[in-house]
Amino acid sequence: MQSIARQAVVFALAGWSGFFVMAVELLSGRILAPNFGNSIYVWGGVITVFMLALSVGYLLGGHYSMRTPSLRRLGGILIAASIATLPVVIFGDRLLDWIFDRVQDPRYGSLLAASMLFFVPTAISGAVSPYAIRLLVTRLQASGRSAGFVYFVSTFGSAAGTIATAFYLVALFDVDQILIGVMTISAVLGLVAVLFNEAKQ
Repeated sequence: MQSIARQAVVFALAGWSGFFVMAVELLSGRILAPNFGNSIYVWGGVITVFMLALSVGYLLGGHYSMRTPSLRRLGGILIAASIATLPVVIFGDRLLDWIFDRVQDPRYGSLLAASMLFFVPTAISGAVSPYAIRLLVTRLQASGRSAGFVYFVSTFGSAAGTIATAFYLVALFDVDQILIGVMTISAVLGLVAVLFNEAKQ
């Protein structure tokens, strides 16, 4: 039962990480729009930054999982992603104004702004999936199945985050409220993972 509960926590963190990334990505368009508009240039910059950040996160997460993997460390990744998103709420508007004063071309301005605001939290979030796979793999023969389940759950979470944010959350709350909400959930889930790990020991 303890092993099943541990796996459930790992899958919950992987699924929520997918939700978190897509929620932030969709909101990033609204955050950049007042300064750089909502054109294909802006979305091209946003998508590029998020894809690059995720690729870096996958690489770092796989490397990090080689060193004494634990549920506590996986929870720490979620908490770190939540903290790394905080500057978007605190400094986002001022940073965007500062960038716009210097780079008014919406292509390069949005690319720079998205990089400065969203690259780090997205890269940290990207580390969740490879780390989760490492925690779930107990036999080499089952590694493919574990990876498949993690990517299924993570991608399903991404789809849920896209629908929930685009169809419902933006209609009910402003951008900062949504960001604070998803950051809080990430931090709470990360703390649950840490406490579960400590209880297990």
